[in-house]
Amino acid sequence: MNAERTIGLLGVPMDLGGGLRGVDMGPSALRIAGIERSVESLGLSFADHGNVPVPRPEARDPRDPKARFLTEIAHCCERLRRRVERMLEDGEFPLVVGGDHSVACGTVAALSAWYGRQDQEIGLVWVDAHADMNTPSTTESGNIHGMPLASALGYGPPELVNLGERVPMVRPENAVLVGIHSVDDRERELIHASGIHTFTMRDIDMLGAHEVMRRAIEIATDGTGGFHLSFDIDACDPSVAPGVGTPVPAGLTSREAHLVMEHAAESGKLLALELTEINPIEDVKNQTAEFARDLVLSALGKRVL
Repeated sequence: MNAERTIGLLGVPMDLGGGLRGVDMGPSALRIAGIERSVESLGLSFADHGNVPVPRPEARDPRDPKARFLTEIAHCCERLRRRVERMLEDGEFPLVVGGDHSVACGTVAALSAWYGRQDQEIGLVWVDAHADMNTPSTTESGNIHGMPLASALGYGPPELVNLGERVPMVRPENAVLVGIHSVDDRERELIHASGIHTFTMRDIDMLGAHEVMRRAIEIATDGTGGFHLSFDIDACDPSVAPGVGTPVPAGLTSREAHLVMEHAAESGKLLALELTEINPIEDVKNQTAEFARDLVLSALGKRVL
């Protein structure tokens, strides 16, 4: 990370996209964990841009059971897009913190649009226990936090698919799913049809996190200006990160998660970083937010020696 570049934190306290309350407190938990002081300890400048306003779910009617709170989520993601674009215009490195993973629709839209104006494609590395490749026609829950990757690749509600200036926001040949180990049956069909590259937890077991990330970054940077890393904390094993909305056993270890971030930093091609699904209600003494803070430092270039 360029020592002269400011790290810009933007919180998105979104819990409209999931079925469990608490992830709206994720940005606050990371701040309480000392993210500003920790980033500055690396010799980097830090700017906290506050939070994107998000309506509370109890004050809204979810309406469509196949895409709950779609209108509110789309409006919030549009506001997020504009604010991330301003950060990019100012030369800052965007650090977006959710909230549930539906916020990624706005972040990816901003990066796709901004770099598109520079005649550049972007790559996407999506680290998650879940594939997030549902659409309203395949979802079992209607929760939009299970749809953002599909939306970024051009599938799903027009309100999300069209948030950027081009569809798809990211070419499937430059998009990579890492760490999945909980996938819905109908979602699996779209994964295969879309052409996105996937590395499951079995692939990580067989190849090692080092080789998986080497390949993932190679794919995400092939013909692009760099890549966005969207990291759902539930990709990590609950023993490492208990404070998440939808924990799934047998996820990434602490070292594997840090290796993901270290590879991103060492590539020199990381355009932005996003962390989602931190849920302090489910956490133990802010353990998950502190772990997330340390992951950010690894992505920003922290070294042992």
